[in-house]
Amino acid sequence: MMGSGSGGSRPVLLGVMALVLVWLFSGVYRVDADEVGIVLRFGEYHRRTDPGLNIAFPYPIETVATPRVTTINREEVGFRSTGGRYGDTENRRSVPEESLMLTGDKNIVNVQFEVQWRIKDAARYLFNTRNPEYIVKPVAETAMREAMGNMPLDKALSDKRQPIADATKLLMQSILDEYKTGIEIYQVNLLAVDAPQPVVDAFIDVLAAQQEKETLQNQARKYRDGIIPVAEGDVEKMIKDAEGYKSAVVARAKGDASRFMAIYDQYKIAKDVTRKRMYLETMEEIMTGMNKVILDKAGGQGVLPYLPLNELKPAAGEAQKGEAK
Repeated sequence: MMGSGSGGSRPVLLGVMALVLVWLFSGVYRVDADEVGIVLRFGEYHRRTDPGLNIAFPYPIETVATPRVTTINREEVGFRSTGGRYGDTENRRSVPEESLMLTGDKNIVNVQFEVQWRIKDAARYLFNTRNPEYIVKPVAETAMREAMGNMPLDKALSDKRQPIADATKLLMQSILDEYKTGIEIYQVNLLAVDAPQPVVDAFIDVLAAQQEKETLQNQARKYRDGIIPVAEGDVEKMIKDAEGYKSAVVARAKGDASRFMAIYDQYKIAKDVTRKRMYLETMEEIMTGMNKVILDKAGGQGVLPYLPLNELKPAAGEAQKGEAK
């Protein structure tokens, strides 16, 4: 009886041992290269494990979560892809309740953009928020509405819209970090900023006016860049001419002053001779080109002065030429 009893308990014992071994081996788990292992002990965060084979206490002592931390996730805001090549306008269906936004100057625009994100802190991602994958879209919409609210219409519709995407990314990251979600915003792609369909013609006119404004501004800048160097060159030339004229006048004045002082020195030595010389030089300068006869009044005493008037007259031919003129 005893032998039969012990023989019957052995299979049960082997079964129990097999179950224990299976239970123990259930603690062996694999973490892929794009994942990170998060080990929970009795439901509480305990440790983080790297890619490869790892061991944990079996359930229910420890459980393991393996979120993908290198995968880039996408969220579509203001549109839904309908198939075909990604990014094509015809493959996007607008969602007005998400896409219609107000600009800083109280105009309505239709905004479609994409947010790319990944897990930065797996522990925070799993335990600090409920359904964290559903947080990114409302945060993105809120951040984009604020960025658009700080931007005038002409800036929002221009081709220089990268500051809007950058501001949205910074604001999203700030909100997500404040709530400790463990999410990192990788990139914000602003796919389209268009006018709502009922007012698209008016918006086209606005864009045309903006382009014409930029064209006129560029032409004005080109004209300015062409005329300013010429004006600066003219100014420089006028300054140089004035300096040259000043130098010439000053030099001439100094020369005249030196010459006057030299004459004055001679005048002090021989006043009569110098005075007569100055008189003769002055008369010679005044009567340049005329026939002149000089009579010495002092030396003519007792002698009858003879003045050859006929010789002083111009020849007959010269007189006729003068009359003809």
